[in-house]
Amino acid sequence: MIKGFGGIFWRTKNLDVIKKWYGKVLKIEIENWNGTVIKPQSGNETIFSFFTEDDSYFPLEQQVMLNFQVHNLDETIRHLEQIGVPLVKEKEVCEFGKFIWIEDPDGRLVELWEK
Repeated sequence: MIKGFGGIFWRTKNLDVIKKWYGKVLKIEIENWNGTVIKPQSGNETIFSFFTEDDSYFPLEQQVMLNFQVHNLDETIRHLEQIGVPLVKEKEVCEFGKFIWIEDPDGRLVELWEK
């Protein structure tokens, strides 16, 4: 079901310093939107992006959010329903794809994404 990581997101207290460090140390070119797209193979992209401490995209108390790409989000939702895993965020469709959120046993939100 999981195609690969869709993205890795976390907060930072000093956006400029962390962007420069990743650019210098790991040669990751962080773009103006504070992230980059890493394409290890065709059709399987990983988004690497920074969020400020007060960005409301995911809960402020959660420092990192995992995003997994899936082949078919509707099939994934059906699977989750069958095994009793509720959606924390209903399906959202936007220019970047389709997204849902679920919660792991530690209460951490996990995003599932179909591009």
